[in-house]
Amino acid sequence: MLDLGRTFLQSVERAPWATAIVDGEHRMTYAQWASKVGAVQRGLTSLGLKAGDHLLSILQNRLEAATLHWACQFAGIVMTPLNWRAKPDEVVYCLQDSGARIIVYEMVCAEAVGEAIKVVPTALVLVGEGDAAGTRYETCFAEDCMPVPRAQAGDLSLMLYTSGTTGAPKGVPRRQRAERVAALAHVAQNQYGYKERTLGVMPLYHTMGVRSLLALALLDGCFVCMPRFDAEKALRNIAEEGITHLYLVPTLYHDLLAHPSFANTDITSVRRLGFAGAPMHDALLLRLQQAFKPELFVNHYGSSEIYTFSINQNAVGKPGSAGRAGINTRLRVVALDGKSVNALTEPMEEGQIIADLLSDEAFEGYHNRPDANTKSLREGWYFTGDTGYVDHDGDLFVTGRVDDMIISGGENISPVDIESVLSLHPAVDEVAVAGLKDERWGQRVVAFVKRKQSVSPEGLDQHCRTSDLVNFKRPREYVFVDEIPKSPVGKVLRRKLIAGDYNPESKFTHMN
Repeated sequence: MLDLGRTFLQSVERAPWATAIVDGEHRMTYAQWASKVGAVQRGLTSLGLKAGDHLLSILQNRLEAATLHWACQFAGIVMTPLNWRAKPDEVVYCLQDSGARIIVYEMVCAEAVGEAIKVVPTALVLVGEGDAAGTRYETCFAEDCMPVPRAQAGDLSLMLYTSGTTGAPKGVPRRQRAERVAALAHVAQNQYGYKERTLGVMPLYHTMGVRSLLALALLDGCFVCMPRFDAEKALRNIAEEGITHLYLVPTLYHDLLAHPSFANTDITSVRRLGFAGAPMHDALLLRLQQAFKPELFVNHYGSSEIYTFSINQNAVGKPGSAGRAGINTRLRVVALDGKSVNALTEPMEEGQIIADLLSDEAFEGYHNRPDANTKSLREGWYFTGDTGYVDHDGDLFVTGRVDDMIISGGENISPVDIESVLSLHPAVDEVAVAGLKDERWGQRVVAFVKRKQSVSPEGLDQHCRTSDLVNFKRPREYVFVDEIPKSPVGKVLRRKLIAGDYNPESKFTHMN
């Protein structure tokens, strides 16, 4: 099987003059970019890094970050990217856990890096403008040359860190063969063609961002960098660069549609839409379908551990459905207690979603975390921690996290079901539902709503009463908020809602 370095060379050899990457004013063909990748590969060797070593990168989506990723694939160095918003203690943890020998970073995270290396002294390379410690990127990687594949498909490619919302982050090591197969699956399941052009805004420390980067190199495509999401700039890139597909989390789609420039932006080049990372509520699905009229609208369900769990290539035709197992995957829904991989649920019965670890896209276990392996890897299956059910057609519906399940009066209640109903109210901009402690019920259902026009709690309650939402799932309280708290990649942070870590627009309103 081809390693990732040779995969990159395929596009260099097939289409040397095709535009490969755009970052603001910087534009490079595959031939030009290859020489920069080679320069970084040579520079990493001169810095003393060898195959199997970890390199910690803390960068936004920019030319240097993408170039560094590819150089590591050629050299067999384990790319270990972190969120550029990481706090000093997070950088310290990941340095110690990975054993990384070098940090490549930029000024946006200079303070955190500076504090971290006081605890774990580490060599630094600084990217871009600014006055901070470390050797300059352009000095380390100045000598252009063609990259040389030194790694094999069985070598480690990168180690992603999970978000760590319920404890210390977990390192997810992934081999080059799994990364390449996942990219091939992404191409097939989204029906991409040669010379695709994508908006490279999903961060390169996240599996969605990495997948976009790798998939484009399989297709002689163009990766248009966006250091951080800005709706106006994203719309301008779509129009000016002829973006052919979008692969985003629902939050970013919401922000695109909400921007005043959207109505006057030429979006006709966009032929396919894909989303992952969080459920997309019915109202947003319909708005996107009407606005873009895509040839294909894909709901991708997966994780860092196994890139693809399931695919729904008709997201609007069956809203809320995550579809069926991907081309490299086997899935099951088992009893919520997770005691057996063979305790299959019946159709429409909620359970825990598990995936076969024999998937070619799968990882092999967490880094230095036998406790996490014991919890999540059992009998050859990966326990996702997600809840869901399979309907009578055999399609999967993801209802939330095992930890997010609301148990009120002895009933299991999925937040996603309620959010989907409330999202269809014309006054609701965004909504998140969580269970708050209650002496009588154990937990009570509370809806946190960001409004786009005036509406009362009574009006929302009446909307729920006239929907198909069963009575015991109706929110007993509504909280109007300025923003719904989310992670950097757009996942709703229910723990912050439960902890009261938000800015209420108005106080709780109790419903009967």
